Amino acid sequence: MRVLGINAIFHDPSAAVIVDGRVVAAAEEERFSRRKHGKRPVPFAAWELPELSAAWCLEQAGLRPEDLDAVAYSFDPGLCRDAAELGLDDPWDHLRADYARRAPQFLAAALPGLDPEQVRFVPHHVAHAASAGLSVPGDSAVLVLDGRGERASHLAGAYRDGRLDVLYGQELPHSLGLLYEDLTRHLGFLHSSDEYKVMALASYGQPKYLGLLRDLVRAGDGGFTVERIDWDALAKPRTDGEEMTEAHADLAASVQKRLEEVLLDLARWTYHAAGGLPTLTMAGGTALNCVANARIAAEGPFRRVWVQPAAGDSGTALGAALAVNGEHLPFTTAALGRGWSDDELEAELRRAAVPYSRPASIAAEAAGVLARNGIVAWYQGRSEYGPRALGHRSLLAHPGDRDTQTRMNDVKGREQFRPIAPMVRAERFHDIFEGVYPSPYMLFVHRVRPDWRDRIPAVTHVDGTARVQTVHVDDEPVVASMLTEFERLTGLPVVVNTSLNTAGRPMVDTPREALELFGSAPVDLLALGPFAVHRAQTYRSVE
Repeated sequence: MRVLGINAIFHDPSAAVIVDGRVVAAAEEERFSRRKHGKRPVPFAAWELPELSAAWCLEQAGLRPEDLDAVAYSFDPGLCRDAAELGLDDPWDHLRADYARRAPQFLAAALPGLDPEQVRFVPHHVAHAASAGLSVPGDSAVLVLDGRGERASHLAGAYRDGRLDVLYGQELPHSLGLLYEDLTRHLGFLHSSDEYKVMALASYGQPKYLGLLRDLVRAGDGGFTVERIDWDALAKPRTDGEEMTEAHADLAASVQKRLEEVLLDLARWTYHAAGGLPTLTMAGGTALNCVANARIAAEGPFRRVWVQPAAGDSGTALGAALAVNGEHLPFTTAALGRGWSDDELEAELRRAAVPYSRPASIAAEAAGVLARNGIVAWYQGRSEYGPRALGHRSLLAHPGDRDTQTRMNDVKGREQFRPIAPMVRAERFHDIFEGVYPSPYMLFVHRVRPDWRDRIPAVTHVDGTARVQTVHVDDEPVVASMLTEFERLTGLPVVVNTSLNTAGRPMVDTPREALELFGSAPVDLLALGPFAVHRAQTYRSVE
């Protein structure tokens, strides 16, 4: 079966293609259009399709639009209700349903040769659920939480023998995702985009308003209630560029803590309602909250918690395709995006007319630069599907320098409270960290063992945690080799890993974009496939 999955309705438009039981490709539109998150999350943008990523997915699969058996669209307009009925204050919300009904015609225009009759609507939360529950083998409970779908904000269910049994769905306007979006907006960030900044800020505050939030945000019987919150009474609204105050951090900490508590309650309810299945799979934008995920794993009843690496709306393209395909296809890698051959990479280097070399080992070359406290732009293989840089489009640095966080945030042009994350070889994880293992997709936080906190201060957050990526040599041999050589040179088995981009821009996707970033940012080495492009300078000492 040949299925193209499409996400277009809210934000992070994306496409994915499954051919004969194999996920061939999946990518976000932003990596092609270079427009962060693909489009603005407003009803007026609901017609915009992931035309570039869809065309690339088909090309990667060797298919023409007329070859497809189905196009799975991750929203079902037939489930929609009027915004006023849902308790939503948005007079233009009806545009989403109107545009979705016309999606078959829009898609046929974007992909000439496509039969509109091949388009199948998949309910938004079913697509989220399938992206998680059908990406692991065997039966599992599933928990979906985000801002909203057609008329709900949450789904609890169970996958048995490949079929989804929906156990509960929380109807709008009650939404934990919209609660977090409202807070994001109040704190001067961009909603449906910058929620991860609020999670980072929360570590700097105290949950002073937790008692009030427990009254206003209540869980019970599989769902939850979110009452209106007077944010202005708790902390002054902040505009972009204004100073962040202690009150802002305290408000972020309070909402984050209450979110964790409610998610734990929902996870426990789902465990019992699903008959005690040992595995919980999670998706939805709220499932990108790695602090809450770690609490569910540590304090919840499940033996295993697996979070879809593309848990946000971009993952619904894959989920919709999986739902229509109708079988388990275990997720083995997030490297589902574009890649270039060595010959193509070298051609780009020649076109750019930059000096370059092909060292015997690009891993050793990069480790040497990192050991001298340089910054490395690391560009290897196919790009990642989802929001995390996982060693394919990464900025790497030395974890032992206390100034590294400041330097990296300066390079990227982002707020200084933002943490940077570590990657570590899987066999060294337990020596340094505590928590969920393995953690190949950076979707949980972990405690840094006390005797290591002063040795790797750059990746130890203010609360003593780190968002770890475990690197397994069978899956990522080049990254593992780089980590091994870095440890030989420094005694540290950890390297800083953050996404290869600057603030407000999507992750680098093409070799040309990698060269442009290298040319405009204080980066010491571009490791472009097997090739090395050095910027000559004196390296900083590690202090």
